[in-house]
Amino acid sequence: MQLAFILYKYFPFGGLQRDFMRIAQECQRRGHSIRVYAMIWEGEVPDGFEVLIAPVKAIFNHTRNERFTAWVERDLAARPVDRVVGFNKMPGLDVYYAADPCFEDKAQTLRNPIYRRWGRYKHFAEYERAVFAPESKTEILMISEVQQPLFVKHYGTQAERFHLLPPGIAQDRRAPVNAVEIRDEFREEFELGADDLLLVQIGSGFKTKGVDRSLKALATLPRELKRRTRLLVIGQDDPKPFKLQAKTLGISSMVEFLKGRSDIPRFLLGADLLIHPAYNENTGTVLLEALVSGLPVLVTDVCGYAHYIQDADCGRVVPSPFEQSTLDRMLAQMLENDAQRVAWGGNALRYADSADLYSMPQRAADVILGERS
Repeated sequence: MQLAFILYKYFPFGGLQRDFMRIAQECQRRGHSIRVYAMIWEGEVPDGFEVLIAPVKAIFNHTRNERFTAWVERDLAARPVDRVVGFNKMPGLDVYYAADPCFEDKAQTLRNPIYRRWGRYKHFAEYERAVFAPESKTEILMISEVQQPLFVKHYGTQAERFHLLPPGIAQDRRAPVNAVEIRDEFREEFELGADDLLLVQIGSGFKTKGVDRSLKALATLPRELKRRTRLLVIGQDDPKPFKLQAKTLGISSMVEFLKGRSDIPRFLLGADLLIHPAYNENTGTVLLEALVSGLPVLVTDVCGYAHYIQDADCGRVVPSPFEQSTLDRMLAQMLENDAQRVAWGGNALRYADSADLYSMPQRAADVILGERS
């Protein structure tokens, strides 16, 4: 079959983007042809992929999206395909990969009512309805159990159109047999002593991921813990406002910001704790990448994959409604208790051996290709 995959932007370090790539490559591995439509593509193009970059520009994102959709529709009309798979909500999809939360629910619960008069709202609401309305035929690949009831609430989407996928953690994220050696080399490279504690926060979109919350928690640590602790923040975003916040809090020397990179497993093996106090997060793949590395996790319960941290007993989950003081207290407790972190790490590795955290690309390809529901 000839398959068309559509996403607004591809870059190597985004969670949605990595999911797209692994699903598309699984379909290719099964003998199908891959065509990709995007507005921005950063990074290498895999062998055998036909990647088309739309020459569309606009001042407003929603206008640009509409021009992109029209451009894609024209090309598909001229060169039809067997399946159209979207990784952003838009009309005309056979299959939609639901990486983003329910827009309508956020618009009604988190926004001022006047927001729903704007063109931006009307665009994203229309594009979401095109996927989830009962009259739509789009099959929906769900990666977050907590989001499905919200789509049903707002659109009345039929249950049989949802296909809940397991996580899709790459096997190369699992702790290798030489994990201790990698950890020792990493800590030597970053000049971390035996008693030093390394926190990592990983993910593009520093505001949404709660980097400001992490910095506040770091600043409240007891003096002895502060002396031993460092935080590395890794992701594609502008760190300037957060560097300013760290300076205001007096912790600039404890914090370093790094751009997105491909050697994240080294950081997960070399760190002592992953902190992820996100404001909202459909899933949170990095939580499971930490889990399969044996790294304890501190996360807010709004993240779709936070329940895996509880199921595996490999860290702590900050309950809603969020309170900064709760995060502060949990962070200090986790850093103070070396033995507990070791236990959490062992629990994580045992859970990684028994749970299905890996087969998302295969199950997604099954639905796309009509091989199973």
